[in-house]
Amino acid sequence: MDVDAFDRLLSPEGQELLAALRDYDPARELATATRLRRDHPAELVSAALTQARLRQRAEAKFGADAYRMYFTPDGVEQSTRASVARYRAERFADHGPVEVLDLCCGIGGDALALAARGFVVPAVDRDPLTCAVVRANAEALGVSELLHAVCADVTAYADATAYEAVFIDPARRGGRGRIFDPEAYSPPLSWAVETARAVDFGAIKIAPGIPHEAIPDDAEAEWISDGGDVKEAVLWFGAEPGVRRATLLPQGVSLTGRGLPDPDVRPVGRYLYEPDGAVIRAHLVAEVAEEVGGGLIDATIAYVTADELTPTPYASAYEITDVLPFNVKRLKALLRERGVGVVTVKKRGSAVEPEELRRKLKPAGPNSCTVILTRVAGAPTMLLGHPVSR
Repeated sequence: MDVDAFDRLLSPEGQELLAALRDYDPARELATATRLRRDHPAELVSAALTQARLRQRAEAKFGADAYRMYFTPDGVEQSTRASVARYRAERFADHGPVEVLDLCCGIGGDALALAARGFVVPAVDRDPLTCAVVRANAEALGVSELLHAVCADVTAYADATAYEAVFIDPARRGGRGRIFDPEAYSPPLSWAVETARAVDFGAIKIAPGIPHEAIPDDAEAEWISDGGDVKEAVLWFGAEPGVRRATLLPQGVSLTGRGLPDPDVRPVGRYLYEPDGAVIRAHLVAEVAEEVGGGLIDATIAYVTADELTPTPYASAYEITDVLPFNVKRLKALLRERGVGVVTVKKRGSAVEPEELRRKLKPAGPNSCTVILTRVAGAPTMLLGHPVSR
């Protein structure tokens, strides 16, 4: 889809088509397209169907607002989830700027949240179609007076020091998929860091798998999960240099590193704690272990064990009933004996594929069980138990 085709989507005829496709079934796309082309231009129908598919995909990130918004394929994939963007906008608000420059704005996930929070947002992207999409989204969500899309190369854009704050979201995907080298981001991480350092308060969205040694000493690094899934990491400048933080949404809680040594390895106790992925990425497992009074089951595995149950928002707890050497036949017999028909298989530090194991177990019965495949003091082990309600 080019800019002209997108502009036609904004016409009354295009809006009528999009409304008609609100709940269409992608599996019936050919029949739907054939029917619509009787009354509408083929190019417009194609653009509308593409947009309808993208809106359905975007619902997971933007909720009901997705059906008022506009997207590009890359924009859906790379845009910030609305809940994370709102959280980040609050962090900017806590610092107090009036204007936030958004560089590499994409379809506007963060820019829209910043504008909704009341900031003036110049949003810059070099792709003309993306900029057209940002403008349409600002209009659709009622923030067009605050959000101004600018089509330009961010590296050649006005000096960032003219702004109080900046948010930068470098592209981390290329023609061959994800980019793991931060210097291969577009623009490179080094450029983004120098730009963020030049203002009072700056943030850079990065991949959560970034090596800790690649994080600048003067940056606060924050890993964010939403609903238990790690979504991204952020480098903050003008915040708390050297701090490592894990933030869990929707709870809105943050765990900050205290420089603790690695926990001791100890035998498996009555409870097993699985730290949230953001906690693990931020290297804060030791902080969770201290909070629950526990230790590790293995020096290389991010599972914490303890004898007492201590509720924490930073880890899921399981009550362990059995600690056994890994053996499929023994596990199958034990589950059959206990009438277990619902098996949840989790793993960490095991090469066994959960789906393959479930097929071999052929569970049947009214009861349920969680099987955790891992290593305990270096030995392949299966832990049986049940999740503890928070």
